[in-house]
Amino acid sequence: MNTFPRLTSGFWHTRLKMNAREAIFYQWQQLEISGCLDNFRIACRQKEGFREGYFFADSDAYKWLEAAARILALEPDARLDGLIDDLVGLLEAVQEPDGYLYTYNQIHFPGQRWVNLQIEHEFYCLGHLIEAGIAHHLATGSQRLLDLVRRAADLLVRDFMNATPAQTDGHEEIELALLRLYRHTAHPEYLELARRLLERRGRIPLFPLHILKEFNRYQKRAAAVKAQRAAYLATHPEHAAFQLPADNPSKQPPFASLRRSLDQLSGKYFQQNLPIRQQKIPVGHSVRFGYLQTAVAMLLRETGDASLLAPLEAAWQHMVTRRMYVTGGLGALPFTEGFGRDYELDPEYAYTETCAALASLFWNREMALHTRQPRYDDLFEWQLYNAASVGIGLDGRSYFYNNPLTCRGGITRAGWYSVPCCPSNLSRTWAWLAQDVFDLEPGHLWVRQYLSSRWQVPGGEIQLEADLPWQGGVSFHFNLTRDFPVTLHLRIPAWASAFTLTLNGTPLEPDMLTPQPDSSLSACGVNPAAARSASLTRAWAPGDRLELTFEMPIRLLRQDARLPGCGGQVALARGPLVYCLESLDNPGLDLFNLELDLASPRALPAPAQPGGGVQISARTRTGQPLTFLPYLAWGNRGPSQMTVFLKA
Repeated sequence: MNTFPRLTSGFWHTRLKMNAREAIFYQWQQLEISGCLDNFRIACRQKEGFREGYFFADSDAYKWLEAAARILALEPDARLDGLIDDLVGLLEAVQEPDGYLYTYNQIHFPGQRWVNLQIEHEFYCLGHLIEAGIAHHLATGSQRLLDLVRRAADLLVRDFMNATPAQTDGHEEIELALLRLYRHTAHPEYLELARRLLERRGRIPLFPLHILKEFNRYQKRAAAVKAQRAAYLATHPEHAAFQLPADNPSKQPPFASLRRSLDQLSGKYFQQNLPIRQQKIPVGHSVRFGYLQTAVAMLLRETGDASLLAPLEAAWQHMVTRRMYVTGGLGALPFTEGFGRDYELDPEYAYTETCAALASLFWNREMALHTRQPRYDDLFEWQLYNAASVGIGLDGRSYFYNNPLTCRGGITRAGWYSVPCCPSNLSRTWAWLAQDVFDLEPGHLWVRQYLSSRWQVPGGEIQLEADLPWQGGVSFHFNLTRDFPVTLHLRIPAWASAFTLTLNGTPLEPDMLTPQPDSSLSACGVNPAAARSASLTRAWAPGDRLELTFEMPIRLLRQDARLPGCGGQVALARGPLVYCLESLDNPGLDLFNLELDLASPRALPAPAQPGGGVQISARTRTGQPLTFLPYLAWGNRGPSQMTVFLKA
């Protein structure tokens, strides 16, 4: 059983309660309504019907299962335990004796396997199944689901250990799942298969011809499914009214279809354009890119292959300085859900899918653990509060898929989508958030995120109390029975203009690790590379109390002049939060043509505002009052207009 810190109070404790008591059960209901769970019942002949959802719909059930298991580990719940058990039973009934499990083929194309791996997500689905199995074992101690996912992983080992580059996947996920399974089981073949799959990327000969053949086969298979549906509806007319909910609209830039085709033919969309050590610029689908970088960083940590570090660092630096929005959002282009060119960061076209931010969290977690550089935990924090958390409503029952930074109307939170990958991805990330608070290794304790929590350490417990994101106070209570000699490393966020440290009321001067000089300023005004680390070496005594206070002034984040739609404008931020204007708080104003009085912003308590906490009050140069709320909380009161940027 895993023992992570327990989040005890404050901002994230409240949201995790919502996740555990509202969101996870609501998501199960939607998986039932949308037919996702029935797909498994149909596959094992427990129910008659027609399979619904995209070919990758299995993954939505697997991510829910992982999220549910992680929640169960933190907060036992008989109802949730029952739902988990029901789903595990379904998977056992559907899985074939050799480990294969993919309802799209099992229902529509019995006997066919591993067809169109660049497109049809067989590996992607199995990857999420494997991650669910690991989480379930950690939560319950039961081998039941772990044995199931190991059968699937062992099938992959048999079929793909000596495969060709053409048999790599188009949506990365299986690689990091195999690496996590290796960490969990210490079975070396999982590590080796993950390594080989990663090393084969970018090596498919004549990739444009290869992907065109796959698209041709995919279209024929899709046509066959369409014909099967027509035949089913002919005898089951009552099913004809069923439709999955539509996705949110997104504004398309010029030449969208042409650019998508070129991205796919070149291999950039799938990160198949170059071998992994040459992939130093973020390209293609931003979720795929983040999962790939996560897997490469995991491989680096497991093998110590130093040749992997430089390209990871180069890709991260390029992303942060030229291809990331001020919220930490990733993905400028709706038509590929992916990266555009350098500085192509128009706030209205911004897709910034919630899952892309989550993929970046996973990547930054691995980089932080390997390098101990505070920049990675700093970006993790920034994206967690802004680019990721905006994706779920305050009620836990409404979501964004794409997250623009300027909305003139037409984009609202919805209860579900035809591609519902983000809700359960958010829930599984939040449920395991305590693992990102601290890391203990011989002689060193690294505090990575400031979340109110309790940690078990040799000789007792450390209690962390944090007022973030609304205020800058952090305190550590050493509830020990004996001295605890260790060097405590505290991340000093890039957003903190200054900080103070006191131990038992006495000011301290810690040893500071200053960031390396960085001549590349971020186009969006956010520079996590400016984060620092403060170190204190001491035999911490029972009853010690360490106080850390960050100054949290309102900051104006100036956008690079080269950015379309917002170049030269400013975004307001305070602490780790980006703020925005929503029309509901600013009636009668044209949000998109305002000029901010730079001296006017001030922070005010806002208990009644969505998200609570702190709002920012300001005025325009002509004296019109403005009310800003955290970007993560917009869209919770119905249709509205919104912008993060103002002229100044």
